[in-house]
Amino acid sequence: MEPRGYFFWLLVVSALSFGLERLFTWRTKQPVLRRDLLQDIFWLVFNGHFAGVLIAIPAARAVEEIAALFGLVGLAEPASIAWLGAAPLAVQFVVVLVLKDFLEWSIHRLLHRVPWLWTFHKVHHSIEALDWIGSFRFHWMEIVIYRALTYLPLVILGIDGRAMLAIAVVGTLIGHLNHANIRWDWGPLRYVINSPRFHVWHHDRTLHVSHGQNFAIIFPAWDFLFGTAYLPGDTEQPEALGFAGDETFPRSTAARLVHPLPTRWPPARTQDAASR
Repeated sequence: MEPRGYFFWLLVVSALSFGLERLFTWRTKQPVLRRDLLQDIFWLVFNGHFAGVLIAIPAARAVEEIAALFGLVGLAEPASIAWLGAAPLAVQFVVVLVLKDFLEWSIHRLLHRVPWLWTFHKVHHSIEALDWIGSFRFHWMEIVIYRALTYLPLVILGIDGRAMLAIAVVGTLIGHLNHANIRWDWGPLRYVINSPRFHVWHHDRTLHVSHGQNFAIIFPAWDFLFGTAYLPGDTEQPEALGFAGDETFPRSTAARLVHPLPTRWPPARTQDAASR
């Protein structure tokens, strides 16, 4: 992979996902130019670049300082715990992909189970028409949460930046496809790689498992192992997406940026909720 910046690959993956949706559309009655498309374009650019950069700089510094403490307090010398950094890039990629995915699956589950975290995650579940760009509709606080809980172990292991970029690009591609309006399940690999048909049930307004189902980011094996998987027939789809009480959730981008702080923007959603 050419070592370009992440935002370059985000644009490439986004263009690819958009093209695949046009070729393999699942929900044919779902409009491409939906009313909140501009908002999701904002989330794509903001969360895919600006928020990530703003949060990554202080987060990386803090993580490095914490990692350095391991040597200072005598738990281990940095060179002895950064063993993975000396491994071939392919080994780093596979090990970190699995480790990072399990950590993110665990965090994702916490976002649904812990009320305070759920208040932020509601932004993502405000999606009513699922397509690829919905992958980046999430509250900026989620970037803080995910990075705070995943980057420390990765820094301690001494991961090569090229491996991290490759993992980020693969994760973005799978995330875009999971939210895409495509009826793919990867056939016999459906239990190995997350898919649009598996993930759409995560956005189901109805909870089929306590606190939700199908938390997988890349590997659905975690859901099947821990009893949070739900995958009905091939042709079935959720009757409605969202969450209980979403009719009172703020609609504007500005209100969602500062949510859950009190705002003066009205939900303005009663008519939409009544029509669903």
